Amino acid sequence: MPPLLALCYTRRMSRQHQRTTENKHKVDKRHRTSEQRRERNQAAKSRARTLISRARRTIRTGEPTAEQELRAAVSALDSAASKGIIHRNNAARRKARLMRAVAKATQSA
Repeated sequence: MPPLLALCYTRRMSRQHQRTTENKHKVDKRHRTSEQRRERNQAAKSRARTLISRARRTIRTGEPTAEQELRAAVSALDSAASKGIIHRNNAARRKARLMRAVAKATQSA
């Protein structure tokens, strides 16, 4: 291999190595932020599911705190939908089902 070609080849490799090192930092940061978002999203989804199940339970048993539980569940669903954690139509569907259950329970009582 002539010396001139060897010089070009080593330069090209060093630039390529530099690019991969720069990208590594970006990849690491992207991984950290995605982990943080995943944890936050899981917490919000879990909170919404818990409040929905509490509301359903109070609606079934006919407790007077059903309306309060319903408000908390609707608030959690709206919050998750506004942050993009769940789709807004998904939140609307769940709220509608809860409202329908409350209407049915109050109508029969």
